[in-house]
Amino acid sequence: MLKITRRRALALLGAGTACVFGLLPRSPAAAAGRVVTVGTLVGPDKPETRVWHYIRDIIEKELPGRFQFRIVPNAALGRGEKELAEGIRLGSIQASVNTSSAFSGWAPRTQILDLPFLFKNREHLQRVLEVELGEELKNSLAAEGFVALGYVGYGARCLLAKELVLAPETLAGKRVRSIPNPVHTAMWRSFRAQPVTLPIAETYNALKTGVVEAMDLNKSAYAALKLYEVAPYLMETGHIQAGGIIYAAEKFWLALPAGEKAVFAAAAAQGAARFNELILEDERKAEEEVLGAGGHIVHLPDISPWERDARGVWELFAPGLGGLERIKAIHDA
Repeated sequence: MLKITRRRALALLGAGTACVFGLLPRSPAAAAGRVVTVGTLVGPDKPETRVWHYIRDIIEKELPGRFQFRIVPNAALGRGEKELAEGIRLGSIQASVNTSSAFSGWAPRTQILDLPFLFKNREHLQRVLEVELGEELKNSLAAEGFVALGYVGYGARCLLAKELVLAPETLAGKRVRSIPNPVHTAMWRSFRAQPVTLPIAETYNALKTGVVEAMDLNKSAYAALKLYEVAPYLMETGHIQAGGIIYAAEKFWLALPAGEKAVFAAAAAQGAARFNELILEDERKAEEEVLGAGGHIVHLPDISPWERDARGVWELFAPGLGGLERIKAIHDA
C-alpha cells in the first residue's frame, strides 16, 4: 500500500497528480482552472472534508472550469491545524476549515472563543459571531494573511479519559493533552492537571502508551480518530463550544477577480450552514459508534464545580480580550 507522507503529498500536488488521493477525475476545462488545494485532518466522510466538496460543487456550477479543487484529507498536508494554517501562509495550501484555536499564535483575539464555559450552546456561539465579534475576528485574521469566509460550530469539547472522571479534582496531577493554545493550557492548570501539548495525530498513541491520561475533543472527532479504543470514557463537560472558521489564503484571495470572489464567498457562506448540519448528523453517528464499540458517554448533572474552577481563566486573559465586563456581556448575550 502506498504510504503518503506530508512531504510526498506536497510534491505530488506540485506535479499535478492529486488523483492519488482518490479525487474525482477532472475535465480538460477544469485542468486549466486556478488550483485550489484544500487540506483537512480527517477522512472524506467527515464534515471538514465533505463541506469542501459541497463548496466546490457550488462554485463549479456558477463558474464551470474556473477552479481546480484538490481536496486532500487525512492530515496528508499537516498533522495538526497549526500546520495547515502555516501551509496557507506559505502558499502551499489555499483553503481549509479549522477550529479557531489554531489561530491564537497569530491573532490572539480569537482566544475569546476558547474561554471555558463562555457559550451556553452552539446557537449562542453562532449568534455572537454574526454580529460585532465576528467582524472583529475577521479583521484580526486578515491582518495575519487569513481570509475568514464563514464561521462554523464544531460542537462541544468534552473530557475524554482512560477512566471515569466526575469532578475536576480527579484531574489533579494527571497528564492531559492540550492543544497548543494558552487558554487551553491555562484551563487544564485551573483543574490542577498537567497540560501536555501534542498534535492531534499523536493523541491515539499518547493515550495508548500513557504519555497522557486524558484530553478533550468534540464527539465527531472522538469517533473519527477511534479514541474510544484508548480513552473509553467521554464526560459531557461541554466546557468549550468549539468555533471554527472556513478560510482562504490572502495571496490566493487577492488574485481573484471581484466576480470570482463574490461566488467563492457566497459558496463558503452556504458551506458554513451546511457544515453545521453535517456536524449534527456526525455527532449522532459518533455516539452510536462509541456506544456500539463499548465506550461510555457520561452525562454530568452538575457542571458547576468545573465552571467554578475555570472561571479564573476569564480573569487571566481579560486584559487582552477587551476586559472582563465584555467577556461577561458575551456570556450573557
